[in-house]
Amino acid sequence: MSTGRLYYVMGPSGAGKDSVLAWVREHGVPLGVLCAHRYITRPAHAGGENHIALSVAEFRSREQRGLFALTWKAHGLHYGIGSEVRHWLTRGADVLVNGSRGAYALACERFPALHPVLITASPETIALRLAARGRESEAEIAARIARLDTYPVPPDSIVIHNDGCLAEAGSSLLQAIRPDSQVERQHASAPVSAG
Repeated sequence: MSTGRLYYVMGPSGAGKDSVLAWVREHGVPLGVLCAHRYITRPAHAGGENHIALSVAEFRSREQRGLFALTWKAHGLHYGIGSEVRHWLTRGADVLVNGSRGAYALACERFPALHPVLITASPETIALRLAARGRESEAEIAARIARLDTYPVPPDSIVIHNDGCLAEAGSSLLQAIRPDSQVERQHASAPVSAG
């Protein structure tokens, strides 16, 4: 049985990553692709993505027992990808995870066959979304915008621009994770014989 592919989705706050992933879940993840829930030390009713809420104590207990394939901290919260993801991959399933740009290098170490997906938007769009969210001051938003270029786009990334219609960005992600899309990309990049 062949090992599945891990699609590691990342992007700056305000790019609409959670919205795009939610759209994909609602409109039919392709057969053979599993969506991993994140474990987060954030209440389940806090809004945003459909995650598994843990207390800090629960999170640390699971982390100490090796129950996460990947963890990171951001915005005062702990985030984790469960170790079940490794089992899914070895069983031949492709897996879609909601990752972090800050944890990308570690994710590559843990999952050598990782496929990076970057969901992004223009600085203007990101600033407007962050302001509409109402969680941060103008200075904090300006600092986030200034950090947009901190993380370079990884080589071979699937880049999805989410400035316009959510359905367009969602459809682009669905197309990218279709099992036959990988085959099409491999054929497109394969050298053509001159014989």
